Amino acid sequence: MRAYPSSLARLRIAMFAAGACLTIVIQGCSDGTSRPDGSAPATVPAVKRFIFVTNGDDPFWDACNAGLQEGGRRFGLESKNLRVVMEKNNGTAQGQIEKLRQFGSQSDIAGVAISVIQAENAAIVEEMKNLAAKGVQVITVDGDVNREKFRDARAYYIGTDNIVGGRLLGSAARAILKARGKDSGGYVQFAGFTDNDNARARMNGFKETVGDSFKEIDRMSDEMDLSKARDNVRTALVNHPDLAALVGIWAYNAPAIAEVVQERGVRDRVSVVTFDAQAAAIERMAAGQIDAMVVQNPFEMGVQAVRLLLAMHAGDEAVLTEMFPTADKPDGDIYTTGLRLIAPDAAPLVKPDDIDVKGFEYMPLSTFRDWLAKYGLSSS
Repeated sequence: MRAYPSSLARLRIAMFAAGACLTIVIQGCSDGTSRPDGSAPATVPAVKRFIFVTNGDDPFWDACNAGLQEGGRRFGLESKNLRVVMEKNNGTAQGQIEKLRQFGSQSDIAGVAISVIQAENAAIVEEMKNLAAKGVQVITVDGDVNREKFRDARAYYIGTDNIVGGRLLGSAARAILKARGKDSGGYVQFAGFTDNDNARARMNGFKETVGDSFKEIDRMSDEMDLSKARDNVRTALVNHPDLAALVGIWAYNAPAIAEVVQERGVRDRVSVVTFDAQAAAIERMAAGQIDAMVVQNPFEMGVQAVRLLLAMHAGDEAVLTEMFPTADKPDGDIYTTGLRLIAPDAAPLVKPDDIDVKGFEYMPLSTFRDWLAKYGLSSS
């Protein structure tokens, strides 16, 4: 016959079991470190975030994100209880405004880098200032605010010197048009937004150096709508059938222009010069449909954004001085990440000696592709 414990014995067993469970729970919540003085074990500090906000969704940002992650590894963010993440905007100013407001309500954000979609959007500027007032480090990357009006909305800018980039593309276009036997004609420039800081600077720089005999007919915006980007090219070719050149300012404009030029069969009379190197644009150049590309370095933008945000967060004056040695002088708050001029391997119409702009690297397409492969990238 099986013996059953008395009521008192059962109560003692239940109390012992409950106490054991409580001990397990308590031990599971600690870090396992005992202290001689009996005080509570130390808690692990919460991980804080650096956030990068894009202007839209484009493969350009994949290269930048690869740079962010490389920067995170290179500068040891994990060991400092930090991490970096990219948030892709929906291509609207309102999208950036909403994201910045959201960040303002989150306590784990240590820094924000933003590619400002509209340089003169006062609401974006206000939210950037609100974040800074809460102790969040704020910088711009790739797309800046209007520096004459809103420079105080961010501490620093990292990216391309876009006016120089425009001048480089204009100088290349002039050489290409000359090689094609043209000494005059019109051109149209295409961008997502013509009031965006980087777009406007690039277009102005192009106009400066392409030569007075070549006339700017129009600047056409597509609001980052890829269908409209192609339609704009079609409209330009219909309205101005004697155009000498088509100029792509944002990354997706390059394949859009090349596609429509091929569709309309006008490649023999129209030169195509563009910014950035989407994978599709690289293939178009390899097929002989793009004459020159001025390429930024979004990978390096990502690396340096992490470096800068970490230095600001940690108060590392040595790094800040190294990055911005002339911070007290005009435009001393700008860190540039370099430019490349990419030309086709076969019979390029532009050579390094044709360019009268300094501070760039000339690369044949095959060499550029090797550089991309080194970092596992498909675009830049």
